[in-house]
Amino acid sequence: QVQLVESGGGLVQAGGSLRLSCAASGSIFGFNVMGWYRQAPGKQREAVATITSLGSTYYRDSVKGRFTASRDNAKNTVYLRINSLKPEDTAVYYCYARELATMSDYWGQGTQVTVSS
Repeated sequence: QVQLVESGGGLVQAGGSLRLSCAASGSIFGFNVMGWYRQAPGKQREAVATITSLGSTYYRDSVKGRFTASRDNAKNTVYLRINSLKPEDTAVYYCYARELATMSDYWGQGTQVTVSS
């Protein structure tokens, strides 16, 4: 079973930038969709950005223009570049992958992003 491990979170001042990485223990070639969700304290987990195997992306409205998802199949890694961070971006960010062939979903353990005002 493939494991996803996030890294790159931390404490950042508002306006700053981060790059989150999600490294898979195996090939991500078969993952039709990969992406990032986040969960703030007391709130439901929400989709932030996804990228398909063909490179199509989705971003929730609140992050459009600031977040960029990318994937490197050769490195089995998905990235989330976050610019112009806002305090409301504070959350645990989870990496996600879906394999349509087996209808399997995979989640990472999460990485904390905290934005100070």
